[in-house]
Amino acid sequence: MKILALETSAKAASCAVLEDGVPLAAVWQCTGLTHSRTLLPMAEDMLKNCDMQLNEIDAFAVAAGPGSFTGLRIGVAAVKGLAWALEKPCIPVSTLEGMAWPLAHLQGIIVCAMDARRKQIYNAVFQARNGTLIRLRPDRAVSLEEAAEDCKNLEEPLTIVGDGAALCCGFLTENGVACQLAPAHLRMQSAVGVGMAAAKLWPEGAVPAQKLTPVYLRLSQAERERLARLQTNG
Repeated sequence: MKILALETSAKAASCAVLEDGVPLAAVWQCTGLTHSRTLLPMAEDMLKNCDMQLNEIDAFAVAAGPGSFTGLRIGVAAVKGLAWALEKPCIPVSTLEGMAWPLAHLQGIIVCAMDARRKQIYNAVFQARNGTLIRLRPDRAVSLEEAAEDCKNLEEPLTIVGDGAALCCGFLTENGVACQLAPAHLRMQSAVGVGMAAAKLWPEGAVPAQKLTPVYLRLSQAERERLARLQTNG
């Protein structure tokens, strides 16, 4: 079972190919270039270096959200196009679950944190046990205060992961919650984690390309501003 996974939910873009849940190759890039410019060439070069053809891929996985609105659309559109053309299934993966899987070898609590701006984080919480994950909290957009209050009730060691990890860990520490940052090389979102999560979701979590959609969790800034204008004028 070969999975091509893409991750474009934040500033970095990455791709990976896994066979039976084991990474064969991965490329990660955080240079400030747009994902629309870097993503597919990265994937093409990676497969070429693996001496692998696209038609050998059994399913395409993507971090479907939450995350950057533009980034998610680019990743989802790329997977939809590849899967549709090859008539292969897609596996949408929670961005937060994907970032937790590379830490599944730990014994403790994984707190996922993406910077959602406006003093909020996208957050989920998992318990890591013997190489697998148990979800304790759903994907959600919460304030740092809410996250800290929730974490006070978690008794096992807390490891914070994600592009909002430093922000979250600092706030938790200031509010008396003991925690640690994930190691730098495992902290950020990556396609390897997306592929690991997708392997666990297969086949029940697979969908046809036409049903693959991003999961934003909250309205975009443009939509929030539009609603505010309507309420003001109404």
